[in-house]
Amino acid sequence: MAMPKTKRKKARAAPRIQRGSKLKEPTWDGWEEWTGEAIHRHRRYVHSWYYEHFKSADLYTNVPKWMEKDGSYTKEEIRCVKVAPNSILSITGGIVARMDLQGAPRLNKKEAEHWDSLPGTSGELTCGVDSFLRKKIKAAILEGSKVVEEKAEEEKELKKVGARPALTIQDRILLQAQEACEAIDLWLDGFIESVDDFKLDSLDISTHFITHKVSQAHARKIKDMYSLELQEIVAWHNIPTAGQLKKLSEHDADMWEQLREGYSHRSKKQMATLLKAYEKIMSSCDMVIESAKVTRKPRKTKIYSAEKLVQKLKFKIKDEKYSLVSINPADIIYASELWVFNTKTRKLGKYVADAPDPLKAQRPGSGLQVKGTTITGFIEEESIQKTMRKPEEQLKEFKNAGKVALRKFMEDIKTTDTKLNGRINAETILLKVT
Repeated sequence: MAMPKTKRKKARAAPRIQRGSKLKEPTWDGWEEWTGEAIHRHRRYVHSWYYEHFKSADLYTNVPKWMEKDGSYTKEEIRCVKVAPNSILSITGGIVARMDLQGAPRLNKKEAEHWDSLPGTSGELTCGVDSFLRKKIKAAILEGSKVVEEKAEEEKELKKVGARPALTIQDRILLQAQEACEAIDLWLDGFIESVDDFKLDSLDISTHFITHKVSQAHARKIKDMYSLELQEIVAWHNIPTAGQLKKLSEHDADMWEQLREGYSHRSKKQMATLLKAYEKIMSSCDMVIESAKVTRKPRKTKIYSAEKLVQKLKFKIKDEKYSLVSINPADIIYASELWVFNTKTRKLGKYVADAPDPLKAQRPGSGLQVKGTTITGFIEEESIQKTMRKPEEQLKEFKNAGKVALRKFMEDIKTTDTKLNGRINAETILLKVT
């Protein structure tokens, strides 16, 4: 069983720390005198404390600080980590870095012995800095280097034009979405400050969205902002059993254990409430998205002029042998019938529209139409062609034939008929439309 995949998280527009200056950060003073059990318990407590009181975006900033203090990373590598997607570092990476900066012991013999004595544990206790944090940093450097390269290219292009680009539409949508999230963040902070007093219905998110004119585009951004927390809470409800954890790799088992520790101070009832809160956010966003689909105006069909529709049509303008001249191809559009003659094969053809336009209303989809080099909108069974045995004589008759004579003209040609396929080529004369 593997940890669930998470998607890239957008930073919220929220205060840095949940409770501001009132927070008193846990210390590691005197840990050298503690027992292995005391060290382990305190580590779990501190991990949960950071998880609870700090925004994830603020925990990530500890990693570059830790890299500077560690001294084994270059300035360029630190820069790459700063611009890399935060999700690569993970919240746990930020917490591990923070604890190490605050003087937490790394791999300790007393703590390791305590870990081995605990029932249900698997594998050896590892140092979070070496086994987890450095791996995350390596991945972040790789992704961040790509971002640095892209920014360098952008700066190069900007120097050419001599100006910086204005905010894009997507930038503006994100800023507006973040503003709409401020009330939601305060509502969620109420859960942290006093879980017993937290009310799911104390914020009507749907009404809040209406007040802030949250559109479908905003709703999609808001879903992205809270998706990571929701995935973690859902994952917590599906943590493997002790027996299942033993079958996992050391890394995967450790990831699940970190998740368990992150919410160890919460009861199942409290976690169920938290899940409902985030599901409420997502369902409110989905309502906005689905409502937009229902109320969306149908796309207006673009109407092109007849001249535009036939500009790619290939046909023969005139033929000296048969003394024929083609009509204006624009006349085909909305016509009920089109007569054509192939000068190479000596075939006379008649296209019959499947939706005639006798009143010349030019309704969309009526009469014959042209798409590229092909006639469309005709009845296949009635649109036929026949070979002329004496084309010179028969074409003279065709020119002089009135409406009544044209109705029987094709029947009087005593050759086998074949169906037309709509294609017009450079050997085809456009004889007449009706």
